[in-house]
Amino acid sequence: MVSDHWRISVDGDTCIGAGICAGTAPAAFRLVNGVSTPIHETVDADDAVRAAAESCPVEAITVRDRKGAVIAPEP
Repeated sequence: MVSDHWRISVDGDTCIGAGICAGTAPAAFRLVNGVSTPIHETVDADDAVRAAAESCPVEAITVRDRKGAVIAPEP
């Protein structure tokens, strides 16, 4: 069985450094100079990563599936 992989991106110009993402999914995000940064660009599908994107107050985080469809945040 092939595991599902997601691609994480953060718009550094939009990010306000609230840190909710790092608190929600510490294995996937960290703050670097006050801006959220993915620890790895590609991760295994993880509800915590989706929750982090959904929780971002300025929607700076985008999570996409392997085909490029947006998983989070939901429109």
